[in-house]
Amino acid sequence: MGSPFTITMYASDSSKASYIAKEAYKIVDSLNAIYSDYLENSELNLLSKKAGINTFTKVSPALWEMLNLSIKAAQQSKGAYDITIGSIVKLWRKARKEKVFPEENNLKNALKSVGYQHIILDSTTHSVKLLRANTELDVGGIGKGYVAQIIVNFCKSNGIERVLVDAGGKLAMVTQVDKPWKIGITIPNSEELIPLYLRLQNQAVATSGNKYQFVEIGGKKYSHIVNPRTGLGLTHQRNVTAIALDGATADWLATACSVLSVKKALRLIESMPNCALFMAEIQRGKLKMWQSKRFESYLEK
Repeated sequence: MGSPFTITMYASDSSKASYIAKEAYKIVDSLNAIYSDYLENSELNLLSKKAGINTFTKVSPALWEMLNLSIKAAQQSKGAYDITIGSIVKLWRKARKEKVFPEENNLKNALKSVGYQHIILDSTTHSVKLLRANTELDVGGIGKGYVAQIIVNFCKSNGIERVLVDAGGKLAMVTQVDKPWKIGITIPNSEELIPLYLRLQNQAVATSGNKYQFVEIGGKKYSHIVNPRTGLGLTHQRNVTAIALDGATADWLATACSVLSVKKALRLIESMPNCALFMAEIQRGKLKMWQSKRFESYLEK
């Protein structure tokens, strides 16, 4: 899915750990073949090619679960996260490469294909219909965290009690009660860690921001994170860290809370049990920070 993927594990038997790691990476490759929008014949892309055709397509259990999770995330975030933004994402990838703003007509046409409400799921047959023509699916705002969690669960089921999976900044982990993982938080326009560290156990944490992936056009920076409502890359310099019980939830929350206003982002997090949020943003040259009520409990004392 276009991101580095690392697995850190502790085990008493090195040969067993090596075997489990190899099997875990096989799972990553198999899921990438399903979810990647970079692979022409991935299951996700093959489904997108059937958009606008009045027919249901049966999908694999893995894609079925991803679609269900994505639609639920879109509903909870009121569209701040939306799996149907693939055509817009591709326009901005081209913009980052060529350093040219996407053509207005292309953006308008791409926006017409956006809308999670136009994905129809048939739970009896695990089949899917994409009602709008030219809809392209993109799981970039949820997929990495989801796969990270799958790998953590796989390692745990094979007797590995302490493992951390990092999928491009989307982390999932498990550990013993007395051995929490220590995770540092970065802020915009800084190469150093701020003096805040998380202590996490059987949780996930995801960070989103425009620190590394952006394009500067006309003196303005546009993030790789796209607002599904406007079709534009985000221009505010915000870094978002979301904590949840699973990788998929942490991932889409970090994405959605990058798009939402600070007030709406905090309101969303407070409505979700066992989730927490930290945001840092450069406003008029000054750093501002916000955190949800539960965030304090995860900080290193």
